[in-house]
Amino acid sequence: MTDAALPAELRRARIAERVREDGILRVADAAAEFRVSEVTIRSDLGVLEAAGLVRRVHGSALPAAGGPREEPVERVSARDAAAKRAIGRRAAALVDSGTSVLLDVGSTTLAVAHALVDRVERGDLDELVVVTNGLSIALALEAAVPRITVVLTGGTLRPLQHSLVDPGASESIAGLHVDLAILGCNGVDTRGRITNLNLAEAEVKRAMVAASAARLVVAEAAKLGARHLGTIGVADEATTLVTAGAWTDAAAATARALAARGARVLRADA
Repeated sequence: MTDAALPAELRRARIAERVREDGILRVADAAAEFRVSEVTIRSDLGVLEAAGLVRRVHGSALPAAGGPREEPVERVSARDAAAKRAIGRRAAALVDSGTSVLLDVGSTTLAVAHALVDRVERGDLDELVVVTNGLSIALALEAAVPRITVVLTGGTLRPLQHSLVDPGASESIAGLHVDLAILGCNGVDTRGRITNLNLAEAEVKRAMVAASAARLVVAEAAKLGARHLGTIGVADEATTLVTAGAWTDAAAATARALAARGARVLRADA
């Protein structure tokens, strides 16, 4: 695939990463690198600026001051750790023996992976197939092999989340049909939109949604009511949200909106 053929969201993800890594990106340089017009790059930068990912200046883009920042999974795992462990245990309890699961990357899904291993060690979970694009997830599950069969997708490595993304990840998922996708996210809003900060990972999460019969979204309560640039999907009757943490008005409003759409909301710490 040439850069000119990249989907817009993937191109914008790479632009945002270039700005974050290099500190500045000229419109002309981006147009040459991605083989699109400067008009297209300016449009991309407008979308990224609206999402708080970049700041536009004359002819260039800079990292957004105070905008949302993606952090390494090791650092994020220590934040709200008790809530994530509660979510992990509750989500893992919903997984049946003999099923197939797509397990997404992230600190909360990593807690799910550890909880799945705990169930295997207790002897109440067996013959599970887990397909993941997360290297940390695969390593966490390794202790339960062979009672859990662990399959890694292909793809291109992203260091922050130790994740495999496009090119390669979505293509390997497209040929699958699994019983359940367990997905992390950065936001769920009152219109049921499940969103992610990183566009490249949002693309892989969408492939997981398409390849699964049911979806289990895991997110701390602080993420309810938030919205980010990369849309993963919209909650429906095939969606269950497992959450925990301080319950705010925004969280309560989002939970009511999801229930109205037919989704199930489970508070792991209630």
